[in-house]
Amino acid sequence: MNINLSTTTKVVWLLAVLLSAFPHLAAQSTANEMYTESFRKGSTRVVEESFDVKLSPQDSQYRERIKDAHGDDHYVFSILPKIPEGDTQITAWQVKLADLRHPIYDNILLTSPNPSSDPQDALWLLWPSNYAAVPIRARRVLKVDGFYVVLQVKAFHFTPLDSPYLDSMTVTVAFRNTDPRQTEGSAK
Repeated sequence: MNINLSTTTKVVWLLAVLLSAFPHLAAQSTANEMYTESFRKGSTRVVEESFDVKLSPQDSQYRERIKDAHGDDHYVFSILPKIPEGDTQITAWQVKLADLRHPIYDNILLTSPNPSSDPQDALWLLWPSNYAAVPIRARRVLKVDGFYVVLQVKAFHFTPLDSPYLDSMTVTVAFRNTDPRQTEGSAK
């Protein structure tokens, strides 16, 4: 009888652990949109644009100059591969935005000039992993100065399928001067 009670206790404990983890996993898979604000609080606006970026190990970097509302090159937008130390293959891509007039910061998409472990400060990391702070399919809205950067991973692929190594990713990028969350909300 004592053996059955012990086995039952183990099963109940295991079930409790699984059920307590389930809401976290469900939240990860169903997050549709995440929003954060950069530590940059200026009034600069940009020329609005949208584009898709297709990444692969052979074409692993993307860079584009972003113009301010006056038509001047003001920012450099980049998507760069993230390769773990000691490895040679891509496990994620990282998005950066640098201000050409204030090059002291290499990424003003951060919520603080000092990196943190807060999930709100990880919207720039495109990492399709169960351990990622931000679900890969989440629409990411980042407010910087007087504009918004919107990122959404549309597709990604691993090679081999059961590995952490990416062989492609497609990201839709948009620069907007109005909050895209309000625009969509009023359109519904």
